[in-house]
Amino acid sequence: MKKHKALIIFGVIILVIAGGFYAYLSALASVWTLNKPDKRPFFIVPEPTVLKRVMLPKGTKIVYERQFFWEKYEQKEPLKEKDIVEVSFVNGATIDWGGVPITSMVKFYNSEMRGFSVYPDFSKLEDNQKTEFSSLWQSCDGDLGITVKKVEDWSFNKENILDVQSCSVSFQRYFTEDTKQQMFLDSLHVALMKIE
Repeated sequence: MKKHKALIIFGVIILVIAGGFYAYLSALASVWTLNKPDKRPFFIVPEPTVLKRVMLPKGTKIVYERQFFWEKYEQKEPLKEKDIVEVSFVNGATIDWGGVPITSMVKFYNSEMRGFSVYPDFSKLEDNQKTEFSSLWQSCDGDLGITVKKVEDWSFNKENILDVQSCSVSFQRYFTEDTKQQMFLDSLHVALMKIE
């Protein structure tokens, strides 16, 4: 009987140790997955150039959607413009988008949505440059999601802009029943259309 109890206790101890070891390995695997390097192909612009109808300064990092297994990390030549998923300006550099200095532009992850997000740097916006649009945008403190007619145009082209889809995570067109969010995005879109 004592031998039987000892075997049961020993079995429970082994299960607890195995469970702990499994939990430890799972945690390590999730950390590794989250921190694995970005293998997407990218190209650093050697001189000012126009892509997506936007003048990009020298040093801009263009990230592409990976098409082939050999396309990863830095590329010696630019890849296809249609495959651009992100444009990030060199540290400290910005361009003007709707009267607001921006640091990067990122294509919407959801392929069914035609548009991109623009990321502002309001610390570089002078007081005399502020507009109703920039003030509304700054109030939600985040990126601005823009839907467009033509996905090859990321410039501030009001004829191409269909709507303001989001402003940070605080205001999203997705939440159609939330009148406050919809009204804010409507007013942001109207203010954007007034920019010259």
